[in-house]
Amino acid sequence: MSDRTALIIGGGVVGMTTALMLQRRGWTVTLVEAEENPRAASWGNAGHIATEQAEPIASPKMVRGFAGRLFCRGGALALPPREIGTWLPFALRLLGAARADRYARAHTALAALLAEAMPAWRRHVAALDTPGLLREDGHVVLWETPESAACGLAGWQAADTGTARFRALTEAELAQWQSRIASPIAGGIRFEGSGQIADPTQLADIARTRFLADGGTLLTGRVAAIGDGEVRLTDDRRLSAREIVVTAGVASATLLRPFGLKAPIIAERGYHLQTGPQVDWPADLPPVVFEDRSMIVTRFAGGLRAASIVEFARAKARPDPAKWNRLRHHIAALGLPIGEDAKPWMGARPTLPDYLPAIGRVPGVRGVSYAFGHNHLGLTLAPITGELVAGMLEGDATAVSLTPFGLERFS
Repeated sequence: MSDRTALIIGGGVVGMTTALMLQRRGWTVTLVEAEENPRAASWGNAGHIATEQAEPIASPKMVRGFAGRLFCRGGALALPPREIGTWLPFALRLLGAARADRYARAHTALAALLAEAMPAWRRHVAALDTPGLLREDGHVVLWETPESAACGLAGWQAADTGTARFRALTEAELAQWQSRIASPIAGGIRFEGSGQIADPTQLADIARTRFLADGGTLLTGRVAAIGDGEVRLTDDRRLSAREIVVTAGVASATLLRPFGLKAPIIAERGYHLQTGPQVDWPADLPPVVFEDRSMIVTRFAGGLRAASIVEFARAKARPDPAKWNRLRHHIAALGLPIGEDAKPWMGARPTLPDYLPAIGRVPGVRGVSYAFGHNHLGLTLAPITGELVAGMLEGDATAVSLTPFGLERFS
């Protein structure tokens, strides 16, 4: 066995980016993906590089506003009664993580990680020789009533937005947005320092092509067990490598349980609707958040996408058509050019109760590590996570301390 062989379990954006980072350091990498054509949240997200989200969602502020965010009250937070056995234990842990002392520690850790996110993305697209994939044009937040505009602006002014900054939209900018939106626009802000991926599907294709061209091995299969330097698939194939990295999203918890690690993860399911590429929406418009509706709309090369909903449920539970209907209601009210022919999608964000990712080594076991649980920030944090994992495997000092992200915090 070569001293520089790695096996990555999970081919989402974090797994694939980690594989590419290791290849650039001279590792021979095999990547195991559970599905031939994965539809993970990695490729169905809003494409937003969210450097402004330096405050973990598990916070005292979130707890105070919990009731107003519920889906049954017009919000985006869905707690299906039939899934109470799944979300109630998670919700109780989330409340514990939102205590002031734990939140303060998580806030410090997440802000440090996000500060490295955009520089890591620049390095990544440069290495892929695709600078056009990353658009550093910020994003816009709009409000539809004077009350929500005043409240929303005050909230952002009091928030830690990390390396991102914002300013109020000018009257001319507000008029331009109003010309495209049927609902009244009462106010808005323009962020700088955030960005977007031009098209997540294109990113996936480019990353896969580069991985294979650089000698990577891509296998389709489901992992049954991880041992000392070996992985056994459900079809009894056995794979060996010096380093095994678990980047399997929600499935990671089950794979790591035999090592005595607790990962109280949940599938935080999101929904979107997307048109085809021929749509009356300028390609150069940045992502726009309709904060009153908890919905983000992004123009990709492949079409216009409206995304929303935070649904706590089992990853394999059936999608709820009511969530897409809510999106259609918002789209119609705003007059967005997303018609009935828009394709629906649902995917599961892997989320831990403190809204920090899990990045670290399995203690007491040779050559097994993990990187998963990035919740809403998987795309944002993929390149910096890949760099951190590569540094960790080589014993280098990392740009960000990994101590806050170890699963030992749940012991």
